[in-house]
Amino acid sequence: MAGTGGPAPAAVRRRDRLGGREFRLRAISGLVMAVAVVAGLVVGEWPFAVIWLVAAVIATGEWIAMTQLSPTRPLVAVTAAALVGAVVCARVGTSPATIAMVLAGAGLVLLVVARDSAARVRALLGLGGGAVIALVPTALRDDPAIGIVGPAWMFAVVWSTDIVAYVTGRMLGGPKLMPRVSPNKTWSGALGGLAAGTLAGAGLVMAARAQGWSGAASASLGIVALASAAASICSQSGDLAESALKRRWGVKDSGRSIPGHGGVMDRLDGFFAVAVLVGFYLVLRRLAAA
Repeated sequence: MAGTGGPAPAAVRRRDRLGGREFRLRAISGLVMAVAVVAGLVVGEWPFAVIWLVAAVIATGEWIAMTQLSPTRPLVAVTAAALVGAVVCARVGTSPATIAMVLAGAGLVLLVVARDSAARVRALLGLGGGAVIALVPTALRDDPAIGIVGPAWMFAVVWSTDIVAYVTGRMLGGPKLMPRVSPNKTWSGALGGLAAGTLAGAGLVMAARAQGWSGAASASLGIVALASAAASICSQSGDLAESALKRRWGVKDSGRSIPGHGGVMDRLDGFFAVAVLVGFYLVLRRLAAA
């Protein structure tokens, strides 16, 4: 009888078909991205750098669009050109000071192009965020004392945290973590993700130590576990921060560049936060060695 039950069978079937199609898209695009990133990690050099440069350019474009910056095209063009210049400088071996000058010059241009004070701040944040994505993973990969283990550790922590937090939260439920920001996230999921990220980071370093892959694998496992836990917390914080930003700007996804996943920002929110942490480590390490 109409009005006494749930959706009509046809509507249910259509919803299920759409859900299945969405899941397949997510699975296929996720697999393609994972294969490309891992292959780039193994090869290193320019292929790895180009992957992160493309991700950074797309993510900054999404940021500019999501935060409604204008004039959009000039801001995207200046930011993209600065990121390309910074990555090329890094690949050809110029000094960090030169890279900083490239980014600072672009920042001055953005200050002129953006139309008001709030827009200038958002434009500079986009440039800075893009620089972190474009430069930090490759800087870690190129460091002779760290090598392939560094970015692999980042992937292990972020991916394990994300997957196990989702599964644990769905299975156990319980009190919400930050319901006003992300209604589906729970404390059980956060703690499960923290445990998984910590174990994955420490486990990867133990495997690297056994294989002699990197000098970084000689670090104390206690220190590695603490760093992995901190990175897992950063990853989840990045996820929550992006959820808050999307609520602030009234969007469901940062973009539509990845089928089934939304935008690049949606996929790199946790990774970006860990990259910021790693970037601070690299800067402090360089300063200590100077």
